Amino acid sequence: MEETREQSFNQSGCHVHVIETEKYKTNTVIVKMRAPLEQDTITMRALLPHVLQSGTENAPSATAFRSALDELYGAHFFADSAKRGNEHVLTFTIDVANEKFLHGESNLFDQALTIMSDVLFRPYLQEGAFSEQTMKQEKRSLQQRIRSIYDDKTRYASMKLVEEMYKGDSYALPAGGLLKEVEPITAASLHDYYKKTLAEDMIDIFVIGNVKAADAAAKIESHLPFKKRKAILKENYLSHKTEEIRVIREMQDINQGKLNIGCQTSITYADPQFAAMQVFNGVFGGFAHSKLFMNVREKESLAYYAASRFDSHKGFLMMLAGIDQKNYDKTVQIMNEQLDEVKNGHISDLEMDQTKALLKNQLQESADTARGMVEVLYNNIAAGVDRPIDKWIEEIDTVTKEEVSAVAKTVVVDTVYFLSGKEEA
Repeated sequence: MEETREQSFNQSGCHVHVIETEKYKTNTVIVKMRAPLEQDTITMRALLPHVLQSGTENAPSATAFRSALDELYGAHFFADSAKRGNEHVLTFTIDVANEKFLHGESNLFDQALTIMSDVLFRPYLQEGAFSEQTMKQEKRSLQQRIRSIYDDKTRYASMKLVEEMYKGDSYALPAGGLLKEVEPITAASLHDYYKKTLAEDMIDIFVIGNVKAADAAAKIESHLPFKKRKAILKENYLSHKTEEIRVIREMQDINQGKLNIGCQTSITYADPQFAAMQVFNGVFGGFAHSKLFMNVREKESLAYYAASRFDSHKGFLMMLAGIDQKNYDKTVQIMNEQLDEVKNGHISDLEMDQTKALLKNQLQESADTARGMVEVLYNNIAAGVDRPIDKWIEEIDTVTKEEVSAVAKTVVVDTVYFLSGKEEA
C-alpha cells in the first residue's frame, strides 16, 4: 500500500488537511462541517446541502451548475448530511481531473475551488433569501427521501429501534430530518441557519491528489475564507444504565417481520480496544461466515437475513434479522446464545482468520478512493486518535481470541424491537 502522509494547516476558521499523492486520477476537495445533533436544526441541516448545490450566483440553476461542472472535464460535485455519534456532519465534495492527464490544462484545481467557494459562500439568492422555486423542489425531494424510509421496512425498523432505545438522547434523531418539520422551513429561515453554520460549525477541509501541500493550503485559504470561531465543546454522552431489557412490538401490513435488538458497549472508535471490537462484530454478525448468519439463517433456517452492525462513534451494536412471527422466540434465543458463545471464548481459528482478512480488505479498499481515505482521516480527527490505515491493519492482525471475548463481555442487550405483520400477531 502506498504510504500517504497527511500535512495539516490550521487556518482562520478551519483546519486544512492535505495528502500529496499521484495514486488517483482526480484531485479531490472535501469540506466537512460538524455541529451537535439537535432537534431544532436536524431538518434544516438535512435540507441545506441540497439547496446549496442547486444554484450559485455564477450558476443560478441546477442546469447551469451542472454545465459549469461539465466544462471542467466532467467534474463531480456531491453534498449530503450524516449522523456521526451525537454530531451532524455536512459534507461537500468536488472531484476534478488531475491536470497531468490533460494537455494544456493548468488551472482545473483552481476552478474547482471556485465552484466549491461559490456553493458555500455565494449561493443563488432572491431578495436576500434562497430561491422559492429551489426551496419548493428541494423540500419535496427531502419529504420523498424521508417517506422512503417508511417504505423500506428494514431501514424503518433500524430507525425505530434507535429512536426507542435512545429517547432523550440526540442520537435518537434521524440525520435525514423529520417529515413534520420540512414544510414550515422558509427560504428566509433556512438562509438564517445557513449563515449560522458558516459562522459556528467546526470546519475540516481535505485536499487529496497531485498537489503541493503548502500551495494547496494557500489556495484553500484564499478561496474558502472561513472566519474564526469558538470550538464546540463536546458533550459527554454517557450510556444509560439498562435496568431491564425493553421489548417493543409494532404491527404493520407487511409479510416479513423485522427483529432488531439494540445493545450498548462502552467501547468506541477512540478506545484502544476498538480493533478487538471490530473483530468481535465480524465474528459475531458482520459477515456471511459470522455466527449469527451461520446459526440463525443457515443452520436453523429461521431468518431471511441475520447480521449485526456496530456504530463505533456511539458504542451501539444492533442485531437484526428478517423473520416470520412464529420464529420470534427461537430467533431471540439463538441470537443471545451466539453472543454468549463469543463472551465465553468459543471462537474458531477460521472465524478469526476470515474476519481479519475481510476487515483488512475493507480498509485497503478504503485507501483506493480519495473519499474513503478522507473518511478514515476524519474519524481520527473527530475522535482525537492517531490510527492511520497501516497502523489500523496491524492492530487488527494482533487481536487475540481472548481480547474478542473480553470486548464481547462489555456488550449489554438494552432494547428489542419487533415489527410484524398484522395478520401474524
